[in-house]
Amino acid sequence: MPSSLPRPLAGLPVRRLTRDDLVPCADLSEDRGWPRDEHRWGLLLAAGTALGIDDPDGKGLMATCVVTSYGPRMAAIGMMLVAERYAGQGVARHLMHETIGTTGGVPLSLYATAAGRPLYEKLGFTAVGSAQRVSGHFRPAAGSGGPDATARPGRTVRPASAGDLQSMLRLDADAFGLDRTHLLTRLPAFADHLRVAEDDGELIGYAALWPSAGSHVVGPLVARNTAAAKLLVASLAGATERPLRADIDARHQELLGWLGERGLQPGSETTVMSLGDRQPGDWTQCFAPLSVATG
Repeated sequence: MPSSLPRPLAGLPVRRLTRDDLVPCADLSEDRGWPRDEHRWGLLLAAGTALGIDDPDGKGLMATCVVTSYGPRMAAIGMMLVAERYAGQGVARHLMHETIGTTGGVPLSLYATAAGRPLYEKLGFTAVGSAQRVSGHFRPAAGSGGPDATARPGRTVRPASAGDLQSMLRLDADAFGLDRTHLLTRLPAFADHLRVAEDDGELIGYAALWPSAGSHVVGPLVARNTAAAKLLVASLAGATERPLRADIDARHQELLGWLGERGLQPGSETTVMSLGDRQPGDWTQCFAPLSVATG
């Protein structure tokens, strides 16, 4: 049942969330029909700046938002959630205003659902792309004799090691145009599987597989080309019996078509939006982000 706000929006204090708020954050995700994903919340609370509004009725959190900073060139906004009982009362706008005010004018990026897009447009965000969610049980190519038939001599996929970090960081910086060291160094502990693709010994891609509500999510997925991206997905799929989920940049039609042939069906679509300068980097190497969750 909807609840009325107990005070004007300006009187709702916004505070920094910490690891101690992990369970209330997961409760709020569940309240909005999303997976609890305590695992992902743990990463976001550690790597980003999470803001929230406590429910004055003592029922956990009224709203949350997370900003992950990548230096002066870009910050990403995610996990904009408002409890169902307070929906439609301006809470999201209030928290977004407060969140934007903390970023110091740095360009912002987010993934918007159809429901959230009108709010972000009113706040000045513009659409710059889209991401297509796909999910399902991955089917290897018939007669491939291995994970898939996209390999060629000299091109291999293997588990990532500590010695791969610098090469991964260079590849990631080329793809995103940003220094994401503080995020990538947390991937080995976060992911169930972290793999790299090599071509004659040169690292040409990496991808992570992490758990979410009975599925395994592929992301980030960064590669020099589509063939390497396919190899990484096929390798990760072979490491789990769970269905896969991925949010693929919609411009990568070849990869999306291949995933469809392998059993992953299209689901929801989100709009990539930016405030200020567009995200730098090379989209052709960015196949899937770590996480798509804004609202």
